[in-house]
Amino acid sequence: MPGSPVVAAAQFSPLFFAVLICWILSVCVHEFSHAWAAYLGGDRSVREKGYLGFNIFAYVHPVTSLLIPAVFLAMGSLPLPGGAVYIDWHALRSKHWAAIVSAAGPLSNVVLFLMLAALIHPAVGLVDPDNDAQPMWAMLLGTMCVLEIQSVLFNLIPIPPLDGFGIIEPYLPPETVRTARSLGWGGLVIIYFLFASDAAGNAFMDATDAILGWFGLPFESTWRFYNYAFFGSSE
Repeated sequence: MPGSPVVAAAQFSPLFFAVLICWILSVCVHEFSHAWAAYLGGDRSVREKGYLGFNIFAYVHPVTSLLIPAVFLAMGSLPLPGGAVYIDWHALRSKHWAAIVSAAGPLSNVVLFLMLAALIHPAVGLVDPDNDAQPMWAMLLGTMCVLEIQSVLFNLIPIPPLDGFGIIEPYLPPETVRTARSLGWGGLVIIYFLFASDAAGNAFMDATDAILGWFGLPFESTWRFYNYAFFGSSE
């Protein structure tokens, strides 16, 4: 759309749509992990709601899957969809299980990152990080590695309705929880405008860089895969 530099620069190539499909599958794994942890913790309703069948449509949420991506698109950002599951928190056996349920989603993204990153790790030898001409599968995996890390970092922000708040919520005073929950979905709006600042955006990228470096993935080459996937260029 006019006036939206990110969207205008995006290259909707076969690689982009492959990344989009993989991202949707990643969202399903994330939400399934929440539901599976809830089932183990005592919430049997997740089976009745279809969350344990890995049905993509069961995780569609009007806000995270439709409204927020539409808003991001209108503001010039790439509209990657999210999902949600409805948990019967009162059915869980303890507050510790409530924290586990919230942590299960980001943990699944960590596992996905480790699996994908292992395939393109320089030590494995399947990908030469210094080679500009990379196969599509390598660029796909590299892009997903970046997205999985960023998903973990984003979801661990301790502001509702994100998982980071859900992890600590069972151990907070009730007054603090009520005040935080009163934000509703406004918390995501606050986070979006926070990330629009250079300071927060740079800190986010620095954290991504640090994790990639700690795991042994060259940030420059991995980020090059990401740029190829979304913008058709390594710049």
